[in-house]
Amino acid sequence: MLSHFGIILLFILAAFAFIAVVLFVARLLRPHKPNVEKNSTYESGEEPVGNANVQFNIRFYVVALVFVLFDVELVFLFPWATVFGQAKLINATGGLWGWFALTEAFLFVAVLALGLAYVWAKGYLDWVKPQPKIPTMETKVPTKLYQQVNERYKR
Repeated sequence: MLSHFGIILLFILAAFAFIAVVLFVARLLRPHKPNVEKNSTYESGEEPVGNANVQFNIRFYVVALVFVLFDVELVFLFPWATVFGQAKLINATGGLWGWFALTEAFLFVAVLALGLAYVWAKGYLDWVKPQPKIPTMETKVPTKLYQQVNERYKR
């Protein structure tokens, strides 16, 4: 007889085994035809320009953080709806529990809307495509030598 932890361990092992089998079957069935275009770098639908060591505009991170914030906050509405939507509690309080829950939901969504209005008013949601800043530095090594090294190690 397995303990509860043993059953959980079996589920975890079964999950890893399932993933391994699915990946193995996918490897057997998929076509493998690499070419230059498939192996090229792809950056959000645009051709990459310049060196990869450029500084990104901070708006990328701000928009991502705002998205994660609102996404996570809205996920909290689902457990709230299951707890506060129980008919047994609503009937036991004569409907007062339902009105309380609805008021709490409106307050929660109002706080989220206030945060969204603040972010919108500050202009954090404006999407401006930044121009890449290619770093420059003075060096005594001629550019031709860099090109020769790049050609030698090009694949």
